[in-house]
Amino acid sequence: MSDLVPLADAHCSPKRGQEHRLTEASLRELLPQVAGWELVEDGLALSKTFRFSDYYRTMSFVNALAHMANGEDHHPDLSVHYDRCVVRWSTHDVGGLSENDFICAAKTERLAG
Repeated sequence: MSDLVPLADAHCSPKRGQEHRLTEASLRELLPQVAGWELVEDGLALSKTFRFSDYYRTMSFVNALAHMANGEDHHPDLSVHYDRCVVRWSTHDVGGLSENDFICAAKTERLAG
């Protein structure tokens, strides 16, 4: 990922195959750029819980996130509750995390404001 383009301004590109899976060094470099996100499932996914004051705000976030994800053609796993949404990014086609997951995590942060 270029240092010149912030993650939230970058766009996803198709990733297939293990060669696109991020290394430990790349994960350590990118993780600080998405504050509050954590590596889960032995480093195979990126997750964060977003909290809201009510169901309407939670669903507004979920709908905005779905719109963004569709535009990037990269889709998260979501666990939606009354006052929170757990967002989990992973790239199934590489068997773990790719740059796309960090791009979308940064875009998710931007949506949550």
